Amino acid sequence: HCHLELSHLKGNAEKGKGFLEFSNIIRKRDNYTENAVQQAIQQAEQEMIANGIVAVGDICNTGDTLLQKQKDNLKYYNFIETFGVDVKKENVLFNQAIELRNKFRCAGLKASIVPHAPYSVPPALTRKINSAFDGSDELITIHMQETKEENQLFENQRGPFLNWLNSMNATSSIWVNRSKSTDILQELEGKKVLLVHNTFTKKEDITDNYYCTCPRANLYIENELPDYSIFDANKLCVGSDSLASNDSLSILDELLIIQNNSNFDFNTLIKIASKNGAKALGFEKLGTFEEGKIPG
Repeated sequence: HCHLELSHLKGNAEKGKGFLEFSNIIRKRDNYTENAVQQAIQQAEQEMIANGIVAVGDICNTGDTLLQKQKDNLKYYNFIETFGVDVKKENVLFNQAIELRNKFRCAGLKASIVPHAPYSVPPALTRKINSAFDGSDELITIHMQETKEENQLFENQRGPFLNWLNSMNATSSIWVNRSKSTDILQELEGKKVLLVHNTFTKKEDITDNYYCTCPRANLYIENELPDYSIFDANKLCVGSDSLASNDSLSILDELLIIQNNSNFDFNTLIKIASKNGAKALGFEKLGTFEEGKIPG
């Protein structure tokens, strides 16, 4: 399995529904001791290994996992998540992301700076992320169309997300310069992108990029699943999201949900759990049984 594990939290002690509760989770996660944090990270990795996972795409906003990842028990591609709705703080946030990315790279780990989501990253910050993409980068991730409210923000310029962004004095270029969520892809200028969640993605939104579905988390947060018929089965990957919105790190658990809510046959399910994830993350020796490969 090449697993897209999106770890927003230090450990697994706190759950929360919906992005608008995310800031509360972030505050609460800092209540744990460093020892408790490292123990939770180690336990999560052991759970992934026990579930047959050999590679992980991990969306990070701290360096807490560095110690465990340096043990090289699993292959990791670390996506340094950037979030900043206030352009006045843009340079500080971006410099922090550069610093964190460099820590991962200095530890010998793959790391790229990525935008959190279309509604949380203004065009100016997206351009900075795009300019930071260098010869060591292969892939950018972005959360896409996870909620109905996200589509409502861009298509109608109204709704809870607009109210929430205005309450934080967010720059209006986030929604004024984009008429739909996928407009942000143009700002990334043809980079290889993995779009995560896609719960409310429509057929006309589909691009030639990779897509990651996290079905159990989608059911937990929105009680909805994507329309699996719209995806190219050669570009679809599977993830768990983090333990903030899931109670296990098991690709099999995710596949069972997809099997019951799609027309994918067995071979397709295996492919989206292994081959596609390895290709998306650039782990060329993983994902398939072939001469010269070491799939695990």
